[in-house]
Amino acid sequence: MNLALLGFLMVATFMTLIMTKRMTPLVALIVIPSLFGVIAGQAAGLGDMMIDGIKNLAPTGVMLLFAILFFSTMTDTGLFDPLVGRLVKIVHGDPLLILLGTVVLCSVVSLDGDGSTTYIITIAALLPLYKRFDMNRLYLVCLLMVTSGIMNLTPWGGPTARAASALKLDPATLFLPLIPGMIGGLAFLLGLAFWFGIKERRRLGRVHAHQSLAPSDLGVSQYPEARRPHLRWFNGLLVVALLILLVWGVLPLSVLMMIAFAIAMIVNYPGVAQQKERIAAHAGNVLSVVSLIFAAGIFTGILGGTGMVEAMSKEVVGIIPPALGPYMAPITALLSMPFTFFISNDAFYFGMLPILAEAGAHYGVEPMAIARASLMGQPVHLLSPLVPSTYLLVSLAGVDLADHQRFTLLPAAAVGIVMTLVGIIAMAFPFVA
Repeated sequence: MNLALLGFLMVATFMTLIMTKRMTPLVALIVIPSLFGVIAGQAAGLGDMMIDGIKNLAPTGVMLLFAILFFSTMTDTGLFDPLVGRLVKIVHGDPLLILLGTVVLCSVVSLDGDGSTTYIITIAALLPLYKRFDMNRLYLVCLLMVTSGIMNLTPWGGPTARAASALKLDPATLFLPLIPGMIGGLAFLLGLAFWFGIKERRRLGRVHAHQSLAPSDLGVSQYPEARRPHLRWFNGLLVVALLILLVWGVLPLSVLMMIAFAIAMIVNYPGVAQQKERIAAHAGNVLSVVSLIFAAGIFTGILGGTGMVEAMSKEVVGIIPPALGPYMAPITALLSMPFTFFISNDAFYFGMLPILAEAGAHYGVEPMAIARASLMGQPVHLLSPLVPSTYLLVSLAGVDLADHQRFTLLPAAAVGIVMTLVGIIAMAFPFVA
């Protein structure tokens, strides 16, 4: 059977089952690719493909495990309580200001280039406000995820580095012309947050913070016995040091998270019983996220190992008529939205981008232009069930993944289109060769 068709069918089956809630993402990520791998006649090699996929995602799984434990521990110590208190005073119970603040805070925190860290910090700061004022949490996860998708274009964010590596380009040269598009995307998102805010204001009215919030409500730490106000400066410096080392790339992210967590435990909770208690308090959250990462490894391992990804890529490039060849840059931008949703960034940038760049070169479109255009789909990409940090976001916010996907798809696609249009106007890539 045609491998490309089988690949599209596998992705469609998987998406249908999880979006109609017939199967949990964890089970679907394991069962569906295994079934399609057998249909593809590659049952004998499935074990190796699965292990390869799991190995590739293992560092991400380890990083998320310790990132959740580290930032949850920092939250328990009360590190983020003053920040939330300050935020409450600034927004004065106004849903519109809270929603605008969500985009601004996330865009600043996202500069570290790691979606998981961004979600943990921003959810810790903002979720108590959304809960306290009974605001729609789908707005929260939508704005955080799309902001993160825009900021993900920084050279250390991942996709830009992959695109540069795949086509052997300089990451800084690739990135700088993208800045106007990123600013355009953020401006559009602030407009969207404003619109959400108007809707929430009508629904909820304006709640005065000093009337509605007792001092005890201002904290994000749920366990009074775990608070360490006397160690706030130490914990703050530890987080800053971690983020600086992360940007410098001194050690792999997973290793940095492990070391930071160990230091946090020794200083804040020196007793073995206390340490066990803190780990047990967050074990459920850790298990739900990390189990999904390894299941996603099986999905990507089979998708790549059977050759489905390569076949899907060639099929798509093959159907572009020669008359549209000079428009390869905007075509690549549009293709990057569905494709980075259905297949992983690695599969898209290392498998499909070189084919698109080669096709573009035939029509006089520079590889650099194709590489920049290929990054426009990142806001949509983060909605994919193959993105580990998305599971973290929805689990921390207490939102269903399928509800989040349905709600956020349109805003994410709109931001991708705005970034594409601004990118063309700012000459990051040409509309036509």
